[in-house]
Amino acid sequence: MISLLIYKGILCVAVFAFSLGVAAYSTWWERKFASFLQDRVGPDRAGPFGLLQPLADGGKMFFKEEIIPNVSNRFLFILGPSLFMLTSLMTGAVIPWGPDVIIGGKTYAFQVTDINIGILYLFGVVGIGVYGIMIGGWASNNKYALLGAIRASSQMISYEVAMGISVIALIITAGGTLSLREILAQQDAGVCNFVYQPLGFLIFFVCALAETNRAPFDLPECESELVGGYHTEYSSMKLGLFLFAEYTNMFISSAIMAGFYFGGYNFPFAHEFYNAIGLQEGSWLIALIGFGAYFTKIFIFICVFMWIRWTLPRFRYDQLMNLGWKVLLPLSLLNLALTVVVEYFRGNIHF
Repeated sequence: MISLLIYKGILCVAVFAFSLGVAAYSTWWERKFASFLQDRVGPDRAGPFGLLQPLADGGKMFFKEEIIPNVSNRFLFILGPSLFMLTSLMTGAVIPWGPDVIIGGKTYAFQVTDINIGILYLFGVVGIGVYGIMIGGWASNNKYALLGAIRASSQMISYEVAMGISVIALIITAGGTLSLREILAQQDAGVCNFVYQPLGFLIFFVCALAETNRAPFDLPECESELVGGYHTEYSSMKLGLFLFAEYTNMFISSAIMAGFYFGGYNFPFAHEFYNAIGLQEGSWLIALIGFGAYFTKIFIFICVFMWIRWTLPRFRYDQLMNLGWKVLLPLSLLNLALTVVVEYFRGNIHF
């Protein structure tokens, strides 16, 4: 019988390692996916199909010469990428990756921690992550890095407003709960929240692109204008931490969208399927199948992220701000108002 503390420790390490692994191989898959869209081969030298390319890139980052500018603030220069990477990994702690498992009469959640304010935790950690970019750009004492950091912070703050309002509409639809596990459990019947919140999902998805600095919202690191953006002065693994954190954020954003709007580890006719193959609730095989379903949805979202990057051109900064404040914000308020009206007539809201 596994003690709960040991189980949580193992799960915490597993989520940490899995997030890093997905981030590493997202770099390989993006290059392969881009080569497919552009009718070329992509990485194919490091191992079969280029599968060892992420290890080669990681080794290159570790062994490259590390340069810290003399005019920079050394402590903050190191703190910036460390904080950005830390916050990107912390978000995975509240995501339920699969159904509960029953071992020896005890129930073990496939989740590091289930807090009843999981959504607030996510937004709080994401908000702290902005400081990692801002500190890194300011501590470099480089005007291009500072401009990139200012762009990143203003972009994230602008799009977090519309994202937050779209999530409020989702919370109302979910009966007022802030727990991610309860939101996923409510979609167990096969009807996902996307059916009730299609506009909210679209707003959340566009804001997620901006929050992760993915094209066409990659203004904070616009090489054609800022040389390299907020990480201009960074080299070696400190630059690697910034780049890895962005891929980790893309993975976690995909996991959140798949959980909020598409049921997470739930899928249509899941119970009928489990009964047909003779599985009982709490089986480790059910947890494994649920995790597979969840990861399939995450993988689809990651591919969409990459598809958009290699399809759409980058926005001008005034276009980016106009989209955030003049389009997405009014749409999110409209979606919230419609949600309140619909839920009132469904009897889920009482004034």
